[in-house]
Amino acid sequence: MPTISRCLNMASSSAGYFPPLEQAGSSSSSRSPPKPAAIDEDSDNDDPVAASYAGDQDLLADDPLEADGEDVVTFKRKQKQTAGSRFLSAISGNGSNSRQATPSPIRGGTPTLNANRSLGLNTVGMGRDGGSTSKDGGSLDWYVEGPGRRVGYQDLTAIDWIFEYTKERQRLRMLYSSASGLLGYAVQFWDASQVWILLILTGLAAGVFAAAIDVASDWLGDVKTGYCAAGEGGGHFYLNKYFCCYGYDELAQCGDWIPWSLALHITSKGGKWFIEYFFFIMFSVVFAISASVLVKEFALYAKHSGIPEIKTVLGGFVIRRFMGAWTLAIKSLGLCLAVASGMWLGKEGPLVHVACCCANLFMKLFSSINDNEARKREVLSAAAAAGISVAFGSPIGGVLFSLEQLSYYFPDKTMWQSFVCAMTAAVTLQALDPFRSGKLVLYQVTYSSGWHGFEMIPYAILGIFGGIYGGLFIKANMKVAQWKKAATWLPGPVTQVMLVALLTALVNYPNFYMRAQSSELVYSLFAECSKVLDDQFGLCKTGSATANTVFLLIFAAILGFFLASITFGLQIPAGIILPSMAIGALFGRAVGIVMEIWVHNHPTFFPFASCEPDIPCVTPGTYAIIGAAAALGGVTRMTVSIVVIMFELTGALTYVLPIMIAVMISKWVGDAFGKRGIYESWIHFNEYPFLDNSDEALIPDIPVSRIMTRIEDLVVLTATGHTIASLTNILATQPYRGFPVISDPREAILLGYISRAELEYNLQSVIQAPRSLPPETEAFFSHQPLADPRTTLDLRPWMDQTPLTLPSRSNLLLTANYFQKLGLRYVLFSDRGVLQGLLTKKDAWYVLNGAEETRRTTGADVSTGLTREEGEGEERGLLNNDGESIDAPISPGNDVAIL
Repeated sequence: MPTISRCLNMASSSAGYFPPLEQAGSSSSSRSPPKPAAIDEDSDNDDPVAASYAGDQDLLADDPLEADGEDVVTFKRKQKQTAGSRFLSAISGNGSNSRQATPSPIRGGTPTLNANRSLGLNTVGMGRDGGSTSKDGGSLDWYVEGPGRRVGYQDLTAIDWIFEYTKERQRLRMLYSSASGLLGYAVQFWDASQVWILLILTGLAAGVFAAAIDVASDWLGDVKTGYCAAGEGGGHFYLNKYFCCYGYDELAQCGDWIPWSLALHITSKGGKWFIEYFFFIMFSVVFAISASVLVKEFALYAKHSGIPEIKTVLGGFVIRRFMGAWTLAIKSLGLCLAVASGMWLGKEGPLVHVACCCANLFMKLFSSINDNEARKREVLSAAAAAGISVAFGSPIGGVLFSLEQLSYYFPDKTMWQSFVCAMTAAVTLQALDPFRSGKLVLYQVTYSSGWHGFEMIPYAILGIFGGIYGGLFIKANMKVAQWKKAATWLPGPVTQVMLVALLTALVNYPNFYMRAQSSELVYSLFAECSKVLDDQFGLCKTGSATANTVFLLIFAAILGFFLASITFGLQIPAGIILPSMAIGALFGRAVGIVMEIWVHNHPTFFPFASCEPDIPCVTPGTYAIIGAAAALGGVTRMTVSIVVIMFELTGALTYVLPIMIAVMISKWVGDAFGKRGIYESWIHFNEYPFLDNSDEALIPDIPVSRIMTRIEDLVVLTATGHTIASLTNILATQPYRGFPVISDPREAILLGYISRAELEYNLQSVIQAPRSLPPETEAFFSHQPLADPRTTLDLRPWMDQTPLTLPSRSNLLLTANYFQKLGLRYVLFSDRGVLQGLLTKKDAWYVLNGAEETRRTTGADVSTGLTREEGEGEERGLLNNDGESIDAPISPGNDVAIL
């Protein structure tokens, strides 16, 4: 990293601080400023630069941090308001309590209010007291101190939650203060109803997409085995096997479904098996390659489940194009192909991403929501609940899933909004009824019998199995991901998908439990034998055949474990929820069959005394349900939401307690392997800057001064001594995304913080019409009473003049809580007003996740998954330990003075 002396002229060597960044060059930037109306259609967090500049002109005309009440704490003596100013206030409608600027002239060459507005300047704070001059005759400051104006957030940066909620409160203040009469009530009603309209639209879209994906994936999956011919039964080519043979008790009676061996007129038994095996493999590989190519060529963010990225976005970070229109289209189409390929993946997790993409697109219709990043994340939390709602047919479970697994900030109103969105999505899916069964999902079942006390032991064994499975799966999946990352000789992502699809198809077909679609397999494993008309998988056989069934079930679970561990993480839309449920259900059904055999052969054994005669004592399908819940809990480390989802699936209140016990044990056993679930493990693997706000995070008991970036290593800006050219040169030579502002190099009194986006936007816009300022124009960050605003550049409106600060002696625990609970982007450290250092949210994440220790001990070049994803990014700054600087690269946004 270049030293500060290269860009600063030393004013005083004894001060110990960096001198001001003065005229470092005369050439201005050749890049044109962002267009005010430009909106990225495929952007997740479309925060157009000029939309904030133009749209917030009136929005931030008042002090955004100003209290709503009449009494404002101030140390200034309140001056009397002149008759002229009262008259002008009455005309403007502000009233006597208004704190907006009055149009009275200001001394020192300061223009009037109208002149300020014509120059695009924020004129708030000509004095909190409403006067235009100070007591001693000098001019007052133009701008009240505040968080500053924003032009939006750059990609891969954190949002400022406090600023966003403050902006929303200010917007509501202006809305309710300016609206009166019947029209005013109508405006208020429309503003309040926008979020509900958005949630209903999102729920409707999520239900439609889920139904379409279910129908398309089922049809494509059945094409691997045959097709539906137009025959006497009314079949059509576009029908899958279930609808083609609808009305038949057994598929063997269906004459419209034509296997590929029959279509090719193959009659021999060996020839039939070979042809059907060949078509199964061919279609599986073609579907998988098609999905991977679509993702690679059109929407890279459509790969994986999307839940780790959604958690990161809901945690307050910006990932553009992650929820755009192309991502929605490719995710939906690719998901149909990926599920139909028969690979060990699911569509439940990706449906959360699909629902969030729908919400992001609908948000563009409502500017009051789309322009506020905090409100957008509240809506995305509700959309995530809708995704789980249509995935499992579990609206309440979807709300709890969003609360427990996804959402970073989940107030009561967000829970109510999530409930409405999830309910709308479930009602839509129920109305469409894609399976023509009257059920929300294919594997939704009910049980007619209860459970017995002796079954608590096998239920607990299933809980232990679920925890062991979850811990081993996460370790195996992470080892595979790390191996693929380190092995440079491996082929490209499309080739990897092709090889895994080929291996999966070769393994799946011989075992008929693995040959079927995962949703059909789970439904058959959950089903109660007394209600099964066509036992395709032989799960209800009795006698000696059950031993072979148990062996095949356990063998399928083991193979599924290894196939899922190498599949999850490929460049293809893929979820891990359904594969985990299938593996747990396979093992659980095997345990249930063993218990059924035991009870049948030893009915007089004393634990079985509670069994009623002539009624099946053990229902193997219930063991599959509990095994699926335990496996899902072990791999995701969720608890309450899994219990509710499984309860809504079964519809049997009597099995809530066994499910709770199995999930509890599963989480305990899984936590013994590691605290992170599969989604948190992928967040950590990709080094996404996600700060968990849970109390389980381990925070070192050290002073923050040991890890903060000290002022000696910071690139800071002084209040005066700059020109447009010099600041442009600083931006061209320094990669940081923000700069602290101090009074002067000797005293280093902290004045505020300005982000790179705001500074860059101003420097680019003022050199063009209508202002057209020359590069040698003076620019400053503090009040200059004699400066002419028409020929100078005042950057105070764009500077955060009230950043949250802490003493440098503060503990890291307190600082981490600031980041976690308040959602800050950065914290500045000062002692008696003198700047001591800075810590950004990404720096805090880096330290709390142990990456800093790894980088310091190994000297490895650490870069985030986001940098690898985009192939770009800036170098990381310095993180100091005991005052010693460590020169090493860091991921984008983790810089010493930026975020």
